[in-house]
Amino acid sequence: MTPFFEARNDADMYADLRGNKSFRNKVLSVARLIPKGKVFTYKEVARRAGRPKAYRAVGNILKKNFDPKIPCHRVIRSGGKLGGYNRGADKKRALLEKEGAKIAG
Repeated sequence: MTPFFEARNDADMYADLRGNKSFRNKVLSVARLIPKGKVFTYKEVARRAGRPKAYRAVGNILKKNFDPKIPCHRVIRSGGKLGGYNRGADKKRALLEKEGAKIAG
């Protein structure tokens, strides 16, 4: 079975992000803009998406994202710890280290 993000073309997928102003799509848009080597906290993503207290919702949204073009691994906990990742904590750490991001222990 083809994963959802491979079955749609980029224009269709990102049209959804541009045209749909739901909190979910705002979160994915914010995450997509985090540059390599940088990280945002779940709280920062929530703030930038317009709902500063919805940082737990941000985590729930990101754990359901499997689009490799949206770098969810660049979102970490406020204390500097990794937090969750739908491909596993070791994969998240490896990706962040490869990109040169500074992360706690």
